Amino acid sequence: MIINHNMSAINAHKALKFNVWETDKSMEKLSSGMRINTAGDDPSGLAVSEKMRTQIQGLRQAERNTEDG
Repeated sequence: MIINHNMSAINAHKALKFNVWETDKSMEKLSSGMRINTAGDDPSGLAVSEKMRTQIQGLRQAERNTEDG
């Protein structure tokens, strides 16, 4: 029994799958309009932005409290 294989086709398919995956990742970044989509994009930047987000939420709540009180 002879087993035939086409390594060039297998390698081309592997490269195509990788390119499709990279294209999907790029399209996700472009379509979101955000600089940081996941923690893998910029871990330290994500930490800073989350800290700022919680500070802003606290300030907004303090503003609502002063308006109500």
